[in-house]
Amino acid sequence: MPQYLFSAVLFSVLLCAGMRTLDFTPQTESTEVRKGTPILYQKITIPKSFLTTQDSLTFGGDIRMGDLTGNGQVDFLVYRALNSVDGGAVQPCFLGAFDQEGRALWHKGEGGLQPNRPGPVAIFDIDGDGKNEVITFFVQAAESVDSHSMENITVQILDGATGTVKRQASPPELTSSRGEGPNWVHQRILIANLRGRKTPQDFIIKLGKKIMAFDNQLQVLWTYQSEWDTYANCPAYVPTVGDMNNDGRDEINGGYYVLGSDGQPLWEKKLGKNMDAVVIDYWDDPKKKRAFCSGFGHVMDEKGNAILALGEKIVPHGQELRVAHFDDATPGPQMMIRYNGHEPDIMLVGREGQVIRKFKINESPNNTGMDAVFWDGIDQPAYLYNGGMLWNGQGKAHGVFADLPAPVGSFRQGWYHCVPADVCGDTREEVVLYNPWDSQVYIYTPAPLRPKAFKGYLPGPRQYNVRLLD
Repeated sequence: MPQYLFSAVLFSVLLCAGMRTLDFTPQTESTEVRKGTPILYQKITIPKSFLTTQDSLTFGGDIRMGDLTGNGQVDFLVYRALNSVDGGAVQPCFLGAFDQEGRALWHKGEGGLQPNRPGPVAIFDIDGDGKNEVITFFVQAAESVDSHSMENITVQILDGATGTVKRQASPPELTSSRGEGPNWVHQRILIANLRGRKTPQDFIIKLGKKIMAFDNQLQVLWTYQSEWDTYANCPAYVPTVGDMNNDGRDEINGGYYVLGSDGQPLWEKKLGKNMDAVVIDYWDDPKKKRAFCSGFGHVMDEKGNAILALGEKIVPHGQELRVAHFDDATPGPQMMIRYNGHEPDIMLVGREGQVIRKFKINESPNNTGMDAVFWDGIDQPAYLYNGGMLWNGQGKAHGVFADLPAPVGSFRQGWYHCVPADVCGDTREEVVLYNPWDSQVYIYTPAPLRPKAFKGYLPGPRQYNVRLLD
């Protein structure tokens, strides 16, 4: 049986085991449901006019979320990519915005296929005017493109409420870019504060070995190119940003390097194989963030000194890494590492490098897609989401997102991607789940629902720079 079919069957079994079926009408504060039980807050159907059909499946595509209209409610953006001559669809050619009720707001372009990976689309107030924009690559309609080339690509900033182009550019540093190799298809726009502004007004994009930095006028600030570019021996597929030296400007962690806000490397080291996931977060010092690198399990400072190095024997293939306070019995934060490649093997590591415990989580089609969720609130231990389930720091299943259909679609994209977000505005995080091969978005919240606590949707870096998969 193919792995994705086996995973879908297992997913269905897990949904039916141990969790009673709930009435998924949005719950009230008086509903008698066990505290913390996942309840379906909302199921949103992508507008029919935004859907397409491919491989006998009708779907929307990859999803981003943010307040596009400025009304304090979350909105969504679905996008698809233009077909390429080698089947490697990456470049966005269709975008459709819709609100939390499933009403179409605007659309741009037409057609398109399922992107090979989550790609170059982000929602953020990039110009600091108090209104969110959509930052995106875009390619005009054509029969096909060369997926290894950027020659037809335009980078655009769109008005979030209308989709109108506010600014666009095709700088030669972008359009002359061409590449292959394991890193090329992982093209993600990441919002960053590179110039020390009050709010972030810059962004970076990784194109294979190269990282490009743009300001909000779409001027190229700098480019950086890594020397490593072979499978299992390349920088992180998706870098991450954060202020490591407290100067008000972001650094970039690529796993084999940390770049300063000016694009100059603060250090470059080949820290081990399979550098699939990177993080910038607090660890040993509550006043300084560190660079976490999944390859052989490293924690580095901004000067390239190893705060922690677990080694190949403990972390032979660091596929995913998330940082949060998961275990209330142990001083936090801790690292949750998928340490054995595309397997359900998880390890929780403490600040001193001690392996607190190992356990197995549920299978997902590619055995990726886990994330930390502050289900009980930002001041409480986080849970680990994976493939339609939550796991606590003790390695025990906490809850299944019942009535979630078994995932359909391809091996790479066909499962429920998770965006943790405080959609209901009560300091507890919901999980926003979507399968790119389906036509609906699901929002689950922990019981009890607290409608009186709603203060409007306020996104942070974990939403506009969402990790999705590694």
